[in-house]
Amino acid sequence: MHTLNMVADDPEAIRQKLGLVHVYTGNGKGKTTAALGLAMRALEHGLNVSMLQFLKGGLYIGELSAPSRFSGKFSIEQFGKGSEDEPSYEDFSPDDADRERALRGLARARELLSQGQTDVLILDEVHVALQLRHLTIEEVLSLVREKPDNVELVLTGRYAPREIIAVGDYVTEMHAHEHPYNKGILGRKGIDY
Repeated sequence: MHTLNMVADDPEAIRQKLGLVHVYTGNGKGKTTAALGLAMRALEHGLNVSMLQFLKGGLYIGELSAPSRFSGKFSIEQFGKGSEDEPSYEDFSPDDADRERALRGLARARELLSQGQTDVLILDEVHVALQLRHLTIEEVLSLVREKPDNVELVLTGRYAPREIIAVGDYVTEMHAHEHPYNKGILGRKGIDY
């Protein structure tokens, strides 16, 4: 019987090989899910993971309880309507404060990178923030260029612009062939959010 070596490598040795950029985009389900899967794998090897969610707020609660299970090694912060700074928000249509929230998220990303607090940084839905013009391509590319060499960066969301795709080391496009929404089935807790 074959047994797996369940002993994690030394996190410091793993950190020496980090530094690539992941781009998850497309119209299919699975971009945030893929980023969370990568996060779980990194956490199991002793790495620190930070997820900053652009556009998302309190309705996206499924993953928000996960960090409490990882003793300070995993954090999720939201910079969308309905997030902690405005928990009772009802109208999720774009407004003038969206850019301000997105800029706060980008500033937080820079803070995490400058403080060396994270090994894997996930900017969830950042491509949609770009598409909606809450951020500029140059602002995001600047963050990519400034990131430390030993930080893995994950950028998710539909509509990844070609400039972002061009800097990706891993570029994955999720393509929807079928989706339950087409059958009238709305997002389900525990599966879709």
